[in-house]
Amino acid sequence: MAVSGVALLGFVVAHMIGNLKVFLGPESIDGYGRWLRAIGSALLGNEGVLWVLRIGLVVMIVLHMTAAVQLARRARAARPEHYRSRRPVQGSYAARTMRWGGVIIVLFVVYHLLDLTAGVLNPHGVHGEIYRNVTADFQLWYVTLAYTVAVLALGLHIRHGIWSALQTLGVTSARVVQTAALGFAVVICVGYLSVPFAVLFGLVR
Repeated sequence: MAVSGVALLGFVVAHMIGNLKVFLGPESIDGYGRWLRAIGSALLGNEGVLWVLRIGLVVMIVLHMTAAVQLARRARAARPEHYRSRRPVQGSYAARTMRWGGVIIVLFVVYHLLDLTAGVLNPHGVHGEIYRNVTADFQLWYVTLAYTVAVLALGLHIRHGIWSALQTLGVTSARVVQTAALGFAVVICVGYLSVPFAVLFGLVR
C-alpha cells in the first residue's frame, strides 16, 4: 500500500506540474508533449517510454487497490464476530470516504485516458495538440464539473494517505500531521483545478 501510494503520488505531482504549462501557451505544453513522446525513442521508439510509464501506472493502481482489499479483509478477519453494540467511529470525512473516493478516481482515470490520451471522448481530439484538446474540453461546464469532483476525491484520498503515512512513520504531533496532510492536498487540488477553471472563465483560450 505504501510503496504503490508513494509511486502514484509522485506521478500525481509530476502530472500536475506538466499540466500547469498550459498557462505558458500552446507551444510550451505541446512542446512538452513532444518531448515526452521522444524520450528514449532511439531505444524504444516514439512514445515507448510513455507506454512504459502508462503500464507502470496501471500496475501501481492495481497493486494499490489489491493492498486496500487485502487490508480490509485482514481487518475483518481480526474481528470475525460483529459487535453487539458499536459506537460510531469518529474520523475525518476523508477517512470515511476512502473507498468510494478510490472508485471515483479509478473511473475518472479511465475517462481521462479516453479523453485526453486516446482523444476518443475529446471535442477536438487531435493527437499532439494538447493545448487545443484541453481548452476544447474545459469550455464544457459538465466536463469541468466531473474533473472537479474527481480532483476533490483525489485531494481527500491524498490527505488521508499522507496523514496515515506520517503517523506510521512515528510523527506524534497531531497538528504537524494534519497541517502537512491538508496543505499537500490543497496544493494538489489548486494546481489541478486551476487549469479547467482558467479555461472555463476565459483566462486560457
